[in-house]
Amino acid sequence: MTMAMDLSRKSFAPYVAKKGEEYMNAKQRAHFRKILESLKAELSEEIDRTVHTMQDEATVFADPNDRASQESDMALELRNRDRERKLIKKIDETIARIDANEYGYCDSCGVEIGLKRLEARPTATLCIDCKTLDEMRERQVAK
Repeated sequence: MTMAMDLSRKSFAPYVAKKGEEYMNAKQRAHFRKILESLKAELSEEIDRTVHTMQDEATVFADPNDRASQESDMALELRNRDRERKLIKKIDETIARIDANEYGYCDSCGVEIGLKRLEARPTATLCIDCKTLDEMRERQVAK
């Protein structure tokens, strides 16, 4: 998941806000939409490539060890693709937030998430403070 996000952002320079520029103006929303659409396209290509590769490599091995190894590799690949599919869904939801002018604001407290945080994680829906509290709660419940 992060590998795909890293690949996408390599081609995009971080958005640098001009002094006094309004937060989440049309230029900023367009910048993040471009990043998200590029990431979605990369993920979709990767999923398609995996499907074709798995169809091409669907060999039935006589040796049980070879067959088990192939099945293990395919299971890992499918898990990775499932994560990417979920990320595509999250990207679609994020693009819908951009369209609704709700992008860039925390779902929990409503404050600005911030350009730097959105550059690092364009699908972020929580500000850093709310995300930190959320993670603390998760750790406490897990114990």
